Amino acid sequence: MSLITRSALLATAALLSACGGATATDSASTGSASAASESSSSASGGQGSVTIYSGRNEELVAPLLEQIEAATGTEIEVRYGDTSALAAQLLEEGERSPADIFFSQDAGALGAVTKAGLFAPLDPASLSAVPTRFQDPQGRWVATSARARVIAYNPEQAPEAAEFTSVDAVLDPAYRGKVGFAPTNASFHAFVTALRVAKGEDGAKQWLTRFKDNDPQAFEKNGAVLAAVDSGEVSLGLINHYYWHELVAEKGADAVNAQIRFLGADDPGALINVAGVGVLASSDAADQAQKVVAYLLSRPAQQYFADETAEFPVIEGVQTTKHDLPTLAELTGSSVDLGSLDSLETTLALLDEVGLT
Repeated sequence: MSLITRSALLATAALLSACGGATATDSASTGSASAASESSSSASGGQGSVTIYSGRNEELVAPLLEQIEAATGTEIEVRYGDTSALAAQLLEEGERSPADIFFSQDAGALGAVTKAGLFAPLDPASLSAVPTRFQDPQGRWVATSARARVIAYNPEQAPEAAEFTSVDAVLDPAYRGKVGFAPTNASFHAFVTALRVAKGEDGAKQWLTRFKDNDPQAFEKNGAVLAAVDSGEVSLGLINHYYWHELVAEKGADAVNAQIRFLGADDPGALINVAGVGVLASSDAADQAQKVVAYLLSRPAQQYFADETAEFPVIEGVQTTKHDLPTLAELTGSSVDLGSLDSLETTLALLDEVGLT
């Protein structure tokens, strides 16, 4: 990993730690725009427009946001960036943030912003469409789609992975130097937080230390992890399920060597996490922001997630027409409460401590 990437991650951890207990009132710093790249030179948020801080990849969600603009008549400005860094940016900016909506890649970052008191309550009609396990108990954020952690494997190198039931399997010395992961990705951070919740702080530190000692191979993104598994560069990879489905849709099933294993167990490696949104309490475009949230939970948007990003829809009655996906009801995943994933700063500090940043 480059020194710049590592430094950025450590700065995020320090900022989250410093701001984690802040509220919208006592966080007076305006922050810098360096935590994310802007798709526009201005961030408006005025009448008829909203500014979204998006931890979702631009290639994945830009077409959907264009649909929302057309459907709601609301102009959308987007600042794309790493989810963890954007959460830290919001905590630094506080009530002076130009953001109206935080579109997060995972529940942990949403929880961190919620804990700082920066979100406003969402429209009850939006919340009612989504199962309670996929929303904040106080209605400050709601899931827009769900994804499962899986183990990608190369059948020629690790056929036994088809029977794995725990992520602990990747600690086997037989896989030394043969496991890929994306240490700066928010989905990996969420997995580590789930590991902390499930195993306790000491247990998580021991697991991560053993993992590091097994010489895992670091990649910048989950897609690169999957590509390495597919090519045989590594035997196993820790990713979200949809990367595999997207690769199959792009290349065809016969052209993809890698397979994925849903662990089917109450295990941190089977975490079912969510992408989701919250409306900033400081927004001066709250009505428009709530309309954007409502559209993200509409059938057209949920169908978009199911078909175009291969994620699990979070409202009933929507199924993908393009991918061979199980339903959420068919999956057995980790019992870790998504609301307990809000201690992102502790996770980042632990990863730094064990040398996995």
